[in-house]
Amino acid sequence: MSQALPIKFQEHVQLQNLGINASNIGFSTLTMESDRFICIREKMGETNQVVIIDMNDPTNPVRRPISADSAIMNPASKVIALKVAGKTLQIFNIEMKSKMKAHTMTDDVIFWKWISVNLIGLVTETAVYHWAMEGDSQPQKVFDRHPTLAGCQIINYRTDHKQQWLLLIGISAQVEENRVAGRMQLYSVERRVSQPIEGHAAAFATMSVDGNKEPSNLFTFAVRNPQGGKLHIIEVGQPPTGNQPYAKKAVDVFFPPEAQNDFPVAMQVSPKHGVVYMITKYGYIHVYDLESGVCIYMNRISADTIFVTAAHEASSGIIGVNRKGQVLSVSVDEDAVVPYITTQLNNPDLALKFAIRNNLAGAEDLFVRRFQALFTQSNYSEAAKVAASAPKGILRTPQTIQQFQQVPTAAGQTSPLLQYFSILLDQGKLNKYESLELCRPVLQQGRKQLLEKWLKEEKLECSEELGDLVKQVDPHLALSIYLRANVPMKVIQGFAETGQYQKIVLYAKKVGYTPDYIFLLRGVMRINPEQGLQFAQMLIQDDQPLADLNQLVDIFMEQGLIQQCTSFLLDALKNNRPAEGHLQTRLLEMNLMHAPQVADAILGNQMFTHYDRAHIAQLCEKAGLLQRALEHYTDLYDIKRAVVHTHLLNPEWLVTYFGSLSVEDSIECVRAMLQANIRQNLQVCVQIATKYHEQLTTTALTEVFESFKSYEGLFYFLGAIVNFSQEPEVHFKYIQAACKTGQIKEVERICRESNCYDPERVKNFLKEAKLTDQLPLIIVCDRFNFVHDLVLYLYRNNQAKYIEIYVQKVNPSRLPVVVGGLLDVDCGEDVIKSLIMSVRGSFNTDELVEEVEKRNRMKLMLPWLEMRVHEGVNEPATHNALAKIYIDSNNNPERFLKENQFYDSRIVGRYCEKRDPHLACVAYERGQCDQELIKVCNENSLFKSEARYLVRRRDMELWTYVLREDNEFRRPLIDQVVQTALSETQDPDEISVTVKAFMTADLPNELIELLEKIVLDNSVFSDHRNLQNLLILTAIKADRTRVMEYINRLDNYDAPDIASIAINNGLYEEAFAIFKKFEVNTSAIQVLIDHVGNLDRAYEFAERCNEPAVWSQLANAQLRANMVKEAIDSFIKADDPTTYMEVVNVASRNDSWEDLVKYLQMARKKARETFIETELIFAYAMTNRLSDLEEFISGPNHAQIQQVGDRCFEKGMYDAAKLLYNNVSNSTRTWKEVCFACVDHNEFRLAQMCGLHIVVHADELEELINYYQNRGYFEELIQLLEAALGLERAHMGMFTELAILYSKYKPSKMREHLELFWSRVNIPKVLRAAEQAHLWAELVFLYDKYEEYDNAITAMMAHPTEAWRENHFKDVITKVANIELYYKAVQFYLDFKPMLLNDLLVVLSPRLDHTRTVTHFVKSNHLKLVKPYLRSVQNNNNKAINEALNNLLIEEEDFVGLRSSIDAFDNFDNIALAQRLEKHELIEFRRISAYLFKGNNRWKQAVELCKKDRLFRDAMQYAGESRSSEIAEELLEWFLDSDLFECFGACLYQCYDLLKPDVIMELAWRHNIMDFAMPFMIQVVRELSIKVDKLEQSENIRSSDERSDQTQPIVYEPQPMLMLTAGPGMMAPSYGAGYGGYAAGYGGYAGM
Repeated sequence: MSQALPIKFQEHVQLQNLGINASNIGFSTLTMESDRFICIREKMGETNQVVIIDMNDPTNPVRRPISADSAIMNPASKVIALKVAGKTLQIFNIEMKSKMKAHTMTDDVIFWKWISVNLIGLVTETAVYHWAMEGDSQPQKVFDRHPTLAGCQIINYRTDHKQQWLLLIGISAQVEENRVAGRMQLYSVERRVSQPIEGHAAAFATMSVDGNKEPSNLFTFAVRNPQGGKLHIIEVGQPPTGNQPYAKKAVDVFFPPEAQNDFPVAMQVSPKHGVVYMITKYGYIHVYDLESGVCIYMNRISADTIFVTAAHEASSGIIGVNRKGQVLSVSVDEDAVVPYITTQLNNPDLALKFAIRNNLAGAEDLFVRRFQALFTQSNYSEAAKVAASAPKGILRTPQTIQQFQQVPTAAGQTSPLLQYFSILLDQGKLNKYESLELCRPVLQQGRKQLLEKWLKEEKLECSEELGDLVKQVDPHLALSIYLRANVPMKVIQGFAETGQYQKIVLYAKKVGYTPDYIFLLRGVMRINPEQGLQFAQMLIQDDQPLADLNQLVDIFMEQGLIQQCTSFLLDALKNNRPAEGHLQTRLLEMNLMHAPQVADAILGNQMFTHYDRAHIAQLCEKAGLLQRALEHYTDLYDIKRAVVHTHLLNPEWLVTYFGSLSVEDSIECVRAMLQANIRQNLQVCVQIATKYHEQLTTTALTEVFESFKSYEGLFYFLGAIVNFSQEPEVHFKYIQAACKTGQIKEVERICRESNCYDPERVKNFLKEAKLTDQLPLIIVCDRFNFVHDLVLYLYRNNQAKYIEIYVQKVNPSRLPVVVGGLLDVDCGEDVIKSLIMSVRGSFNTDELVEEVEKRNRMKLMLPWLEMRVHEGVNEPATHNALAKIYIDSNNNPERFLKENQFYDSRIVGRYCEKRDPHLACVAYERGQCDQELIKVCNENSLFKSEARYLVRRRDMELWTYVLREDNEFRRPLIDQVVQTALSETQDPDEISVTVKAFMTADLPNELIELLEKIVLDNSVFSDHRNLQNLLILTAIKADRTRVMEYINRLDNYDAPDIASIAINNGLYEEAFAIFKKFEVNTSAIQVLIDHVGNLDRAYEFAERCNEPAVWSQLANAQLRANMVKEAIDSFIKADDPTTYMEVVNVASRNDSWEDLVKYLQMARKKARETFIETELIFAYAMTNRLSDLEEFISGPNHAQIQQVGDRCFEKGMYDAAKLLYNNVSNSTRTWKEVCFACVDHNEFRLAQMCGLHIVVHADELEELINYYQNRGYFEELIQLLEAALGLERAHMGMFTELAILYSKYKPSKMREHLELFWSRVNIPKVLRAAEQAHLWAELVFLYDKYEEYDNAITAMMAHPTEAWRENHFKDVITKVANIELYYKAVQFYLDFKPMLLNDLLVVLSPRLDHTRTVTHFVKSNHLKLVKPYLRSVQNNNNKAINEALNNLLIEEEDFVGLRSSIDAFDNFDNIALAQRLEKHELIEFRRISAYLFKGNNRWKQAVELCKKDRLFRDAMQYAGESRSSEIAEELLEWFLDSDLFECFGACLYQCYDLLKPDVIMELAWRHNIMDFAMPFMIQVVRELSIKVDKLEQSENIRSSDERSDQTQPIVYEPQPMLMLTAGPGMMAPSYGAGYGGYAAGYGGYAGM
């Protein structure tokens, strides 16, 4: 059997089988950054796409339409990096379909690679960059390329695991040597140096070398040069502290003779196996041991070049792709590699090291033989190492331990067994047997801490035996071992023994073990009941308890643990299951017997519902819990026994409890409570009755209260419900109870407010009750109209005072009824009069009059009525009563009825109808009581009065009523109207209304009779226009024979309207007569034409009138009658061309061309219409008047000559057509036809010549452009319009359309065109075209010219690459209307033109809100960028600007600038800035802080800050400026405390005027520095001397003045006295002026 190979070789996928074209499988199109993804760029037809193959699902490649120079997939996630045009780099997240970041390099990227999951290495011709995937960072330059790599093709870029060593690999062809040379550049990030190396492939690796604590960082590379191939393995950088340097290796690389030009192309290091995989160009795989450099295996695995490789994570091998598309991987075969090294390489030492290092099998015999050999040689230390390092633990057996145990230990030396265990502990974890054998002696020696240490380090394998061994020493440690060894029984036993009962259940559930919980719980209860409770609760946490609940309760009760048992059962029974009812009863029973309060709380929570309620109720009553007992009792006897003890129950609860009882039980309980103790229980019974009166019925409750004669309880009960009850009985009983309890006010209230009681019953009860206050009875009688009974009752019971109280205070409106009642009982008139006179309230006078009138005692009221009239009362009832009295007494009633304004006409008139109808008419007429008056007049034949009233009334509805046909009195009434009423009136409105009424009543004959009398009988209304109109209209309607007579006799009627009505009624001759009489000739001839239908008569009338309008109407009529010649003659006489189109049509149909010529010649003189001139030309042609035709068309005209020519041609009039066609030979239509024909035949030069004649006509331009465009001749169309621009008749449409054509087909010429002709284009139209064509620069230009500056700025910011120009932008931005654009422009410059931002801000500064602008830059963290702007606008002294600039100066540490800014501009927060600078690290800024404190009068803070920074001069200056002696003295004391005596002396000078000499002398004396204080003291003495000298001088002057005053005589010599008084400006001198002032006054006086 052949030896197995040491490697595994596998083909994962064939790319060509996945549809990948072989031409796309190469170094430039395929990338593989890891074994996760393969990325291929390919082109399918005209579409570029990227194919992504996920090696976890290679059969489903993903294709994306992406155009890129290079694409590399992230090693771990679906993130792709794309390179476009060599410089533009983009990163996309494929899953999220979003761009993560992008960047454009200044140099082309010639190679790039993912060097980690979030970092890309970029290689240009000159440098290497790193670009992080996160954030917004840009590529960062790492190092420059070494000159030795110039001209090399970069094939790889690698880093070590810490990215501290970087390697760039390239190759170049050496033609003269016929080989490919490898060049590498190794760069140290820490040292920032590069080293060029000759090599083709390389890799970094880490490896742990024997004896070293830290792994070594290795660098391995291979090279093929003319001398041969070499593989180098070296350690880069300094070895970690404590490590021995790695001995570098250099081994030959074998290349077969047939591969003379072969060289390494790829290298990967397996971190798992510690081998180096190297692949050559010809497809050979070399496998080297990393530690020794020995070549383990070499063979060819691919006939084609493997051009890309990556680490294969799954096998810790290498994976690559060859040019055929095979994806291959090579890895170490762990089962075969050690035997292969042993047998094929014959290298047992390497086999042993390889097996040990990778824990591989295959060298067992070697290890056993070596172990036995060393053991035989008594080299126990090395034997132990061999046994410990043997792979798969083949020597770590009990037999090996026994061998070491059997070796005797030499005196003073370590036992071989302990050496063996020590080595095992150093290398890893001991197995079960080793752990036991090691721990026995350790525990025997009492070194338990070693055991704990090994367990913590997980050096021991835990087992039950080990736990048993340790338990004898430490149960807790044994429990830990049992847990790790997974021995459930022992673990639970350990938990119980150590008191960790709460962990037992959790552990048992976790491992699925079921212990004897009852036994465990009993044990716990004996030791710790509280822990037992917790343990028991854990047993019942799940839906299925781990132990029987009854048994658990028995355990609690055995120990007498009532409290713990209660807690347990509350938790166990919380789900309230029916099956647990007996336990619920047991829980409540134990607590009612031992802890009633607990039971009460449990019952109050209503947790349980399945216990024995009767049994618990009895226990509750015994325990004194009456409330709980009642809640559980169901028998009425039990309830009544308990409920009467209300003093032991909560009243609120008791009331609520009654809601659960039946109606009968509730009544019985209330009765029992009242019977047991009515005084104690009455209030509760009232509350119960109030709340449940609807259920218990008010009647039943009332009977209960009445049965115990408890009217007080009844009063409170009914009082609570009476306001909400509608039952009459309730209200009555409440009144009754209130009366019996003396609650009279409540009786009054309910009688006044209630609407529910029976008033008759209450009235009778109140009468019988004989109350001392009759007000309730008065209220009831007043409300329910028992006033008569009330009056009788009070009058007969001698309580007349209550009658007065009633009408005066309670309800004065009841006075009429009261008076009637008093009259019925024969009360004296004086009493009644007095009562009436005493009432001042409001009452109904009508009712009072009615009551008195019914009893025929009206005169009784005369004095009272006259008194009210005298008082100025205007009430109708009062005056009605007076009228009735005057009528009955015949006291000049007619005068009263006419003159009085306040009586009610209807009432008084009705009163007079039977007594005097004439007075009734007077009353009705005064009140315009129409129906009543008509009725009285009809009944008493007073038609004359009725007629006069109707005429004066002028009411159409009333006229309609009396003139209706069914009125039997209509005829006599009409006679009186005609004979009497109208003849008496002089009011035209009365006549008009009367006539209108007759018309409305359809009485034409009577109306004619009436109108003839008025109009024709020479009355004052004979010339009344309306009456004449009405007479004629009535005749038209009733008697047509008389119409003509009226038309001729009357002259003042409305002729047009009357004529129109006559026409509508067929009276055409009468209408013609009216129009003729009033000379309305056009209307007259219209009647003859349209209605009489006699054109001959109309012609005669027109001849007689000879008016153009009349002739015109006649002409139209003749034209409609097809009388063409006559019509045209009439039109000519009328000189009317308005209906020329109709005339032309009719004349054409009748071939009346000669007449038509005459008409059109007349019409052309009036209107130069195109239609008229066109038809005139055609008429000339039709009459063969060619000379006239030629003369006409040769002159100026608007005729459509082409159209006429076509018509003549169609009619066969070729001579006329020829003349016409000759005239239009140069017409637009001709040019268009010729032009279009030339276009169709591609004769564009000729077409252009014709088009020049067309484009000058704006209406034809669009058709021409469409014709060219529809045929795709855009270039020729543009040339045509360009040629036409120079024409004299060039118009705006040409310039506009050319601009639009440029935007579509020649955008490069559009800008030049617009700059030349922008004023001649339709800018809005061109704007739309430019926007559609995305010509943004031109769009901005047009917006600017169109003065749409806002849109121009918006367009420039939206498309800066094409549209933005700096000067133009700054010029336009100042003209915008929307202020927000200023700030958008600022943000735009920030994003795209940051270096020009200050120029923009300077331009905008007069318009910007500086505070807002500064805030914007602060938020965006670009304040430093706009410092020049801040400087330029600081003159505004804006707070935000000052603070921002000050902050910048602080950051720049420019204290000079900050000091200047502070001095020049003070609008900022001084204190805040001072506090900020107070802690600045630079002293100059702290000095400025003190300066600011000083400027804000915070002298103390300023001086203190100067003292801290030892700025003595500033401190002294600020102390002097403060003018505070306290601050100056404190500063001096500080100087002295600090031994700064020179400063003390300087401060004395600086603060001289603030210091007191005694203080200074004391300080100087105390500190023994009199020398420093001496200058100050000298100056003080000097000043004191000067002051004393001045005082002495002043005193001498004063003394001499006093002496001179004494020498003056008391009485002056006689001198003339001046008669002066102290006028203005001559006031006597004030004594406050001192002696000097007095003396000056005196001297002045003496000199007068």
